[in-house]
Amino acid sequence: MDSDFIERLSNARGTSGDEGEVTSLIREKISGFVDNIEVDTMGNLIALKGMEKNGPKVMLNAHMDEVGLIITRVDEKGFLYFKKVGGIDDRVIYGKKVIIGAHKVKGVIGAKAIHLQKKEEVERTVEAKELFIDIGAESSDEAKRLVTPGSYATFDTPFEKLNENYFVGKAFDDRLGCSIASELLEYNYDFPVIALFSSQEEIGLRGAATGTYKYTPDISITIEGTISADIPEVKEYQKCSIIGNGPVITIKDRSVITDEKLRKKLVSVATKNSIPYQFKQVIAGGTDSSRIQLTKDGVRVLVIAVPVRYIHSPVSLFYREDYDNTKKLIYEFLKCIKEDLHGSTD
Repeated sequence: MDSDFIERLSNARGTSGDEGEVTSLIREKISGFVDNIEVDTMGNLIALKGMEKNGPKVMLNAHMDEVGLIITRVDEKGFLYFKKVGGIDDRVIYGKKVIIGAHKVKGVIGAKAIHLQKKEEVERTVEAKELFIDIGAESSDEAKRLVTPGSYATFDTPFEKLNENYFVGKAFDDRLGCSIASELLEYNYDFPVIALFSSQEEIGLRGAATGTYKYTPDISITIEGTISADIPEVKEYQKCSIIGNGPVITIKDRSVITDEKLRKKLVSVATKNSIPYQFKQVIAGGTDSSRIQLTKDGVRVLVIAVPVRYIHSPVSLFYREDYDNTKKLIYEFLKCIKEDLHGSTD
């Protein structure tokens, strides 16, 4: 695991539609290992490797964007109002520090103090529409010299190592997938590889729709950071995945049913190589795989993820061995891919 690269990816600012910092980091990381890199109209970064080779075209897919905020107006006192970009629980926003716009302005998300709230206000979650961002400006003009409507805000959460095994930071959904896909491009394969680092996944899987249309694979592997709900008060059957139990394989979520033959092959590879794995236990969420699957005549898809606690919040947590085993499982699977896509994958 390249923790330095993950740290840079996690600290990078890349709300949906503003993925440029992440794009630059990935381009720098993979440039010596692929034949061609391009960034399309939607902001997808697409890397090609060995396209002249025979065999199935295999896509490695991970999305670059993260959930965040976008500024909608500045009031006369210099406070900023915003809308959420992607799915964020209102409960985790209040009191958090953010970084805003090209000038990287620091701010804090505020609301009416609890001492001033009525009883009915205290007993409910403060909604995002009631919150604002305070950047320490004293007037609208002062604030607008630094931030304008349309500026993006990301949570100000530096990447940290908790101990030898656990790491915390923001945007592990899906900067962990971006890191794994980037590392996998360092190896050579006997078939064409298309790496799609997609944009705008968090607002409707948008980048994957256009990126896959131009370079349509036979097989696609979406690499994600997914929900780990192995925490207090969550019932056993609701624990979507468990930290430390290895890569999470999706059978079905709200958007896709993955390819059964490929999934069985993946499990066979995991067993043969003594790689721990788990199936996603809750039918929830969706990934780029659903858009990729429906491209042109259809694409065979898999979804493999690192379990991550507290995704879609200002801070998340992952376990080193889950990351390493996810990368290892995908690599060993890629080594076993055969040309006959319609026959046995044993």
